[in-house]
Amino acid sequence: MADSNLPKSLKTGKNVVIEEGVIIGENVELGHNSVILKGTQVGDSVVVGANCVLGIEPGSTKRMRKINQASQPLIINKDTRIGNTVSIYSGTTISENVFIGDHASIRENVYVGEGTVIGRAAIVELNSTIGKDCTIQTLAYVTGDTTIEDHVFIGPCVSMSNDKYMGAKEYQLKGPHIKKGAKIGNNASLLPGVTVGENSIVGAGSVVTKNVAKNEVVAGVPAKKIKNN
Repeated sequence: MADSNLPKSLKTGKNVVIEEGVIIGENVELGHNSVILKGTQVGDSVVVGANCVLGIEPGSTKRMRKINQASQPLIINKDTRIGNTVSIYSGTTISENVFIGDHASIRENVYVGEGTVIGRAAIVELNSTIGKDCTIQTLAYVTGDTTIEDHVFIGPCVSMSNDKYMGAKEYQLKGPHIKKGAKIGNNASLLPGVTVGENSIVGAGSVVTKNVAKNEVVAGVPAKKIKNN
């Protein structure tokens, strides 16, 4: 932390690492052993817990999809709270007043809207968009290439997928599209490319294999309409 441009209001725990080119606003708190990698931008009054790594550059192998290495920086906007042992990749934008729970992981090229809560140990994969005032609860898995609109509730241990053929052949990856105000019950599974309509409800433990219409309540394996919401 030799950068003289860091604000005097910055509070840091022990063994904090801040690389070159990091921009930090006023009244920021960084917990013990956290690492802020080059280019990361942290807004005013952001609180980061212990053992976090922010601004990770994505890597890949020959079997993984190609990733643009010229990625944009990680941007964390003001009044956001980040728990302990959180990892967030470069190219992602975290809006104002977001809460990210302990052990969560957010990959590259993700957008998280204002006021959203990302629960403990939740995972958000690359190229996904999450709207404002959403709740993504504990251990939820948001697959890559997913769109979640505003005011959506994702229950604990919900799982999503984006590969229709599970790697068996070429396929344009596409996660679910969950529209405004929808609610997904705990342990539900959403298959690739499905749309969950506005203000609809998916019951706990359901497997969504087809689109859910606006204002529908569905449940079961596979999920079927029970009633209108």
